[in-house]
Amino acid sequence: MAAAVGAVAGCGDVWNDPYPAAERGSNTFYSSFIERPKTLDPARSYTADEWGFTSQVYEPPLQYHYLKRPYELVPQTATDVPRARLFDRDARELPADSPPDRVAYSEYEIRIKPGIRYQPHPAFAVDASGKPLYLDLPESEIRKRHTLADFEQPGTRELTAEDYVYQIKRLAHPRVNSPIFGHMSEYIVGLQELGATLKAENARLADQHRARYGPADTGLPWIDLRDFPLAGAEVIDAHTYRVRIKGKYPQFAYWLAMPFFAPMPVEADRFYSQRGMNDGRNLTLDWYPVGTGPYMLTENNPNARMVLERNPHFRGEPYPAEGEAGDREAGLLADAGKAAPFIDRVVYTREKEGIPYWNKFLQGYYDQSGIASDNFDQAVRIDLDGEANLTPEMEARGIRLRTSVGTSTFYLAFNHLDPVVGGLSEQARKLRQAISIAVDWEEFISIFQNGRGIPGMGPIPPGIFGYRDGKGGVNPVVYEWIDGRPQRKPLETAKRLLAEAGFPDGRDAKTGQPLVLYLDTVQRGPGDKPRLDWYRRQFAKLGIQLEIRATDWNRFQEKIRQGNTQLFFLGWNADYPDPENFMFLLNGPQARAKTGGENASNYQNPEYDRLFEQMKNMENGPARQAVIDRMLEIAREDAPWVWGFHPKEYALSHDWLANVKPNQMARNGLKFYRLDAAQREAERSAWNRPVLWPLALVLAAIVLGTIPAVRAYRRRERAAARPAQRAA
Repeated sequence: MAAAVGAVAGCGDVWNDPYPAAERGSNTFYSSFIERPKTLDPARSYTADEWGFTSQVYEPPLQYHYLKRPYELVPQTATDVPRARLFDRDARELPADSPPDRVAYSEYEIRIKPGIRYQPHPAFAVDASGKPLYLDLPESEIRKRHTLADFEQPGTRELTAEDYVYQIKRLAHPRVNSPIFGHMSEYIVGLQELGATLKAENARLADQHRARYGPADTGLPWIDLRDFPLAGAEVIDAHTYRVRIKGKYPQFAYWLAMPFFAPMPVEADRFYSQRGMNDGRNLTLDWYPVGTGPYMLTENNPNARMVLERNPHFRGEPYPAEGEAGDREAGLLADAGKAAPFIDRVVYTREKEGIPYWNKFLQGYYDQSGIASDNFDQAVRIDLDGEANLTPEMEARGIRLRTSVGTSTFYLAFNHLDPVVGGLSEQARKLRQAISIAVDWEEFISIFQNGRGIPGMGPIPPGIFGYRDGKGGVNPVVYEWIDGRPQRKPLETAKRLLAEAGFPDGRDAKTGQPLVLYLDTVQRGPGDKPRLDWYRRQFAKLGIQLEIRATDWNRFQEKIRQGNTQLFFLGWNADYPDPENFMFLLNGPQARAKTGGENASNYQNPEYDRLFEQMKNMENGPARQAVIDRMLEIAREDAPWVWGFHPKEYALSHDWLANVKPNQMARNGLKFYRLDAAQREAERSAWNRPVLWPLALVLAAIVLGTIPAVRAYRRRERAAARPAQRAA
């Protein structure tokens, strides 16, 4: 037994280590993912899970400052953030503050830093004479290869302005099906026309291809987009290109920080378009991205794990030297000026279940983690002031908690086409104000969000220009400022407003009939019952009966499109950090039922709409803030929404991981993470020491259990042997 226990003890402290022994102590960051990415093509990818990978590989010209809030655009591959030059119909340049109706088009000239190089990739490989090795392979050769590693010779080259122009053209490619083509074709000059031209060219090639290979074959010939000019995207020189936009659209600069506008080398497009590449091999841009970023994808097994490794050609990027208040005290400026990335390798493991993921984080096998509802009480405790703190168990492990308010808003909307709750009449306005006071979002956040959120004072969340904190940002219709904090007005105020609206105690003052309102929602399952019951209780405070009309998602969307709702709950996540991206949700000309726009509540106030047109194209500054303040004042008084909440994200990380600051607008902050691999190894060893005494007890029990059997066996042997001896 001692030998057995000793052999087990000799196994050390690695019994439950999910990673190979060779990785111990390495400068590797460990994380996980839930859903496998559908595409890593930057022209098509549009989900946060996918951007978590593409943002490490691809580099748009701009990015968001890692530390500053509100979010600020800074250069990435560009030398600076471009300023729009405005022109009238006669091509005369206009002042930057020209009103939109005078601007015919805007131009953004982007200059790229010289010397940036792509990751090693076979698309760039050339022979001694400079001829590409793998861009014109016969199908028989491609069928011999199954991964990028089967192309023996990688290559690289310098990033050029043409790569950015080529990617913009890809947005119009019919085979790419970019989700932003429709939107961008409204702004980029000539993009819609290019889409029509490429569609016709694709149809012509498809006809030729079907005639040669048959209708079932899908391997269409490559289209070289360099042969198709685009008036709105022009190469000026090797490191400069120009984008021309219809009218005045200052928000376009934010799009230049998204992967859609990352560079695409023509060699990569040509390489992956060869016949046979996607014939069960997944040799496509969906699977293997090609970029200039700090990392490159070296392993793609989306059912198990994905691996990023340092791009050996990455130029290095200085860690930010400034941030916002408190960053220095939090240690977030300790690496100021040092060249990133600091981590050599990133391993993402697919975790389909929350419990194994959480346990591995506590064991130190994942470096950071979110907090699921099931684990919230184990990780976080809320103090009397509503502030989140770590539990003693988490503090003992040196785990850190970081919180950030999402650039999103969730709200309960009134349909302004409805004769009862809609419109700008004083009666309807006071009804909406009464309900806004009665619906206690603080309680909702506490019960259903584990405290992870802040009540909305309007549509703009923190971190976005236009949001005001403190007393200046309070909605005076719903809140009072008492003892240095907002407090929801008493229910008596809501009841008084309801009576003034003609519904004392929730009954029609003229008919005596109870007021019944209808909430349209999506039917998900039994888990929604507590939330819907909560809504009923909020309205019941005023004597209002709330009826729930549940349906499936498609029917719910159709009712909103047609304006056949009364109340409904929706949310909005920012595409870019500009107040226009939230204030347009209440812009009358974008009413969903009339124009198909994003104003799902169909709210319309002439003054608000006029100010929106003035505000949307203004530069951030005091003048724009003043316009936003007035728009918020109008919206709060009209109460088109029951201003809901902005969700708060909680993130945990081990103390061996440094430079972690949540960024709601970008996913490329991984390059700034730094970890202490030696500390992690020591902590893992301490937290995962084998507990041998149960095994020793089991072995002892087995040994003890065998003793009676051994004794009985020996007695039988002796009993059988004695008669034989006498017979002899």
